[in-house]
Amino acid sequence: MQVVAVIPAYNEKKAVRDVARAAAPFVQCVIVVDDGSTDRTSEAAREAGARVVHHALNRGLGAALGTGFAAALALGADAVVTLDADGQHDPSEIPLFLAALSGGADLVVGSRMRTGLVGMPLHRKAATLVGNLATLLLFGAWVTDSQSGYRALSRRALERIDIRTNRMEVSSELIHETRVKGLVYTEVSIRAIYTDYSLSKGQSFTVGVRTLMKLILRRLVPCYLPLCPSFRFFSPSWLPLPSYAPGSSFRMGT
Repeated sequence: MQVVAVIPAYNEKKAVRDVARAAAPFVQCVIVVDDGSTDRTSEAAREAGARVVHHALNRGLGAALGTGFAAALALGADAVVTLDADGQHDPSEIPLFLAALSGGADLVVGSRMRTGLVGMPLHRKAATLVGNLATLLLFGAWVTDSQSGYRALSRRALERIDIRTNRMEVSSELIHETRVKGLVYTEVSIRAIYTDYSLSKGQSFTVGVRTLMKLILRRLVPCYLPLCPSFRFFSPSWLPLPSYAPGSSFRMGT
């Protein structure tokens, strides 16, 4: 299986080199998407042997993931694993994600909730809960860690999922797309590595509120971006909700 790691990065020269190097033994290729950084992020990634795709301007997490997914497909990827560039994720856990994909999953999300959110500051725990509730109420899917950046996608998911959001709201959008496209979702337990540096990279309250507003807009008018080729409303059924038990998989949208 041709596995590509996609690492979105914005001003991450301090950590991205180590993240790319640590991921390399578990995948066939590492792609770092430099999302308009003003520091030496691209250079640090190349020093680690990663392929670098560069945005001229900072476009946001969603745009960076979209670029990374397209680059991975162009390289013939059978699967993609995404990791944060700040060192929060342990690349040695990549085999857990690949095993879940081999078991038939299309989207595998690494859940910090299932390990008790150990070491996570209170405000991040609250943000995770709010993100989970928003994903449930807006998109009809209950998951334990909707905002996790550690995830894996099958080639089928990469070819079917349509990313239309540019920034942090993409995490919930991926779950929504999995649901409406009838793909198989599952979770694996992960540990999060919190350092002063990784904690400094989190969402602010203002960004969190803005993300929630964009998710609401995405739910009401899913094709709201200026470059979207068409304007379509949709009406997915909210119920019945998928019955999710930790460690199990389910096909969303069925």
